[in-house]
Amino acid sequence: MNELTRDTLFLLPPGFEDNGRREYCPECAEMWGLLHYFPAVKEGLEIRYQAIEKPRREMVDLLGTEHQNCPTLVLNEAAPDSAAATIRTARGVRFIDNARDIGKYFADRYGAPFPRGA
Repeated sequence: MNELTRDTLFLLPPGFEDNGRREYCPECAEMWGLLHYFPAVKEGLEIRYQAIEKPRREMVDLLGTEHQNCPTLVLNEAAPDSAAATIRTARGVRFIDNARDIGKYFADRYGAPFPRGA
């Protein structure tokens, strides 16, 4: 059961080591840009960094081994549904696992603008 009291955004940290070099996740960077533009959204979230290596234990415990993508927004039990975003469910936990749908959810829930083309 989802015991999170706030929506929780799982991200890869900026500048992680992979493939023998420093890299960043473009979708996670998109999320950071959105949170920088709209700090009120960030205030409503808990942000948890995940290692690039799998398994990402915290995500596996919540969603199972097949759902370890970052960014992923895990919705708390009281969070409203969204007609704008595709919300998935695993182990009874609702989540959104791509940057554009997370952006649509933030628009629906927090009043942020919608991503262009959405």
